Amino acid sequence: MNNTDSTYEFGNPGLVGQQKARTQLEKVLKGNRLSHAYLFTGPTGVGKKALALAFAEMIQGVSNLTKLENPTSRKSSWFHHPDIHFFFPMPREFNHKEFMGRKELLHQDPYDIIDFGLRPSITGTDLGNKQAFYSIEYYREHIRSSAFLKPNEGNRTIIILTEVEKMRVEMSNAFLKLLEEPNDRVMFIMTTNQVELLLPTIISRCQIIHCNPLTHHEIEEGLIQGNNLSKEDASYLARVSGGNYSITRFYNLEELKKNRHFVVEFLRASFTSDAIKLAAYSDQFNREYNTQGQLAVLSMIEVFLRDVHVFAETGSSDFITNADQFDVIQKFHKAQPNA
Repeated sequence: MNNTDSTYEFGNPGLVGQQKARTQLEKVLKGNRLSHAYLFTGPTGVGKKALALAFAEMIQGVSNLTKLENPTSRKSSWFHHPDIHFFFPMPREFNHKEFMGRKELLHQDPYDIIDFGLRPSITGTDLGNKQAFYSIEYYREHIRSSAFLKPNEGNRTIIILTEVEKMRVEMSNAFLKLLEEPNDRVMFIMTTNQVELLLPTIISRCQIIHCNPLTHHEIEEGLIQGNNLSKEDASYLARVSGGNYSITRFYNLEELKKNRHFVVEFLRASFTSDAIKLAAYSDQFNREYNTQGQLAVLSMIEVFLRDVHVFAETGSSDFITNADQFDVIQKFHKAQPNA
């Protein structure tokens, strides 16, 4: 390894949760027992990319996303290190400017959204849906060549591939050959949201690092430290996050509060059978919200009614998503028998 004298600590506040996975990686580094391939698995938005990038930096002696007592590299991050190569699914027409632009987003923020399905354009000018994947052409022209590069600064070349479940069949078969005949100077670090879609032969050649769903507390702390949110706002967003920290950071909090106010007033009119108000809210619903917005409001109605039911069963706010609306939920519960 390039940094055997370093002290490894995944303690940087920029990394959220995943203590079990961090501990596992720390043991690997301290024991100098690096494998040639790692596969980070877990749900969407729990920080697999950030952890993979941090792991690559620590191997190369870069102190950035993590704390190294004795960093051996002068590079400021994985983005600038010549021996760390990062790839992610791309549309069929490979666009180098788009590729580098998304890498730059991740350089600035390891939890940023670079997936084309969630973020079709980084400029905001092209909102068309783009299907991204790993094609055999992408592999041959950009990925495979990196695997044969000699390390420039460190003692190994690290190739990071995210969302590898999006490999086309041809690339999966070609990539498997690299894993079957590993070069002792190259390492692969991969992430996947759906490990069941990978070839079993690929999985079997990797050391698996499980990334667990984030807790409400971990997301709350991440939002407070990383996004400078108040504890009240961070707590609310953590409860509606569904465990997806990456997406939650980009929620429009004011829009959420506006929608929730609409939901509460609509439910009040529903509970009291106020036909005039219900007609007005129905008109507002169709006039002000597009299809995506309507689905979001309907989801909020479902969650709010669930909260009322949970309170009825438990009498507690511990399992309620809209905990900051506890007084309102209590009133709905009290009025429910007559609704």
